Amino acid sequence: MVTPRNASNRVGLIAEKIRARKTALGIEFGSTRIKVVLIDDEYETIAAGDHSWENHLENGLWTYGLDEVWSGVQDAYASMAHDVATAYGESLRKVGSMGFSAMMHGYLAFDESDDLLVPFRTWRNTNTHEAHERLMDLFQVNIPERWSIAHLYQCVLDNEPHVSHIAFMTTLAGYVHWRLTGRRVLGVGDASGMFPIDPDTHGWDAALIRRFSDLPEVAGQPWNIADILPEPLVAGHEAGTLSADGALLLDPTGTLQPGIPLAPPEGDAGTGMVATNAVRVRTGNVSAGTSIFATVVLDHPLERLHPEVDLVATPAGDPAGMSHANNFTSDLNAWVRVFGQFAKAVGLTLDAGTLYGTLFRAAISPEADADAGGLLNYCFYSGEFLAGIEEGRPVFARGPEASMTLANFMRAQLFGAFSPVKIGMDIMTKDEGVKVDSLVGHGGIFTTPKVAQKILAAAFDTPIKVMSTAAEGGAWGMAVLADYLWHADVPLADHLDERVFAGSRSTVEGPDPADVAGFEEFFANFMRGLPIEKAAINAIPLER
Repeated sequence: MVTPRNASNRVGLIAEKIRARKTALGIEFGSTRIKVVLIDDEYETIAAGDHSWENHLENGLWTYGLDEVWSGVQDAYASMAHDVATAYGESLRKVGSMGFSAMMHGYLAFDESDDLLVPFRTWRNTNTHEAHERLMDLFQVNIPERWSIAHLYQCVLDNEPHVSHIAFMTTLAGYVHWRLTGRRVLGVGDASGMFPIDPDTHGWDAALIRRFSDLPEVAGQPWNIADILPEPLVAGHEAGTLSADGALLLDPTGTLQPGIPLAPPEGDAGTGMVATNAVRVRTGNVSAGTSIFATVVLDHPLERLHPEVDLVATPAGDPAGMSHANNFTSDLNAWVRVFGQFAKAVGLTLDAGTLYGTLFRAAISPEADADAGGLLNYCFYSGEFLAGIEEGRPVFARGPEASMTLANFMRAQLFGAFSPVKIGMDIMTKDEGVKVDSLVGHGGIFTTPKVAQKILAAAFDTPIKVMSTAAEGGAWGMAVLADYLWHADVPLADHLDERVFAGSRSTVEGPDPADVAGFEEFFANFMRGLPIEKAAINAIPLER
């Protein structure tokens, strides 16, 4: 039991750490939330803030306005700083180190005057199929539709007028870092979602740079691809300091002071690896949010080219295989909102934890059939490459003899959400023989005990670990990477094992044979039913 005196002592101790700059700040731009996390030198979260935002369609492409980037991060930072002032009586003038991460891939292109040439094109856009196919054939490396180089090449193929004016291109994390430090750099993990990385040099693959540059339609451009990309940096490398203008961009009150060292800006895949202690060879994690990806640090190169598997890098630069699905929680959240509206209509006030927990637990209750009773759900808000779907249309379907119950409905929701990512994961583990010593679940969906763990264990037929940090998210992982600036003499995997996660707690759920068989039956029906989704694309307009 914590006595008031002990609580007071803890507040005083943390206040002293804040004054002594024994802190690290991590900020992550997720698809639906910008989150700011301040940790101490024991990796405990001592303050946090967030800001909700949503992408929107503009001329048929998913985007966020850059004004939303800055208003959003300012709001989230102000919330965190208020947390510090309220809880510890301190004005946050300095932190020991800081770093930014964001959703990977996409396309941000600027001219020589540093002006944005076209609206930010996010990872969610799948208009780059031609570029994906041509580059995959040229490189003999999978180049997913959402990768930055696919976006750039599609612009070249489409003769978009802005292309000849490009002076610099980057990701969202790279853009924010650049504006705050003046440095055009990128963490190697995020960089690996722009253009292939050489696993030996941890820089751009020089041979593939040459192949791309030699394409006639590229050779005719006034720029060289190597000159317009940011510089990749491994974790622990110095990546600049917060400028005076950058400090005001983040904190317009002027309280935050410049000069704070910054870690290389990373992608959400890399921060997910860090937050789950999955950067060592043969470890893996499943990061679930608006999108979902399963990443395994490879113990050997893949023998064949697989369009369903992305080859990326850990923040330390080691090769990793990723199965990435564009869609995960958007449709699930929409259905939960409907149930919440029903509860309100009958006079019940349910907090989010109770609402989600009650519905999720129904999915693993005895009333749920192992195969979800013949129900099907496709959570495709946007196109899904793994399933061969070019556009998104969320669809729930069932036959007249299906068992339509709440338990089966929620089971179908969760089974359907995990099905696309299973496609690439099966290729790695079953076709390529990739070994996985541990697989860790990460993201808010794992905060309801056991439910997502059990279903993911059934999907992958492997034990799933959830750590006590599962809900901390990528912002916490980025704060850990920022702190790593002071420990870079130790390999990142060792640092995480021996210092960050030395006392962490975890739970493990093994695969239940009945659940595994039920998921396999659902998954077979899911794959057979994909023509339903394609018919919906033809029948339902993208915009009402």
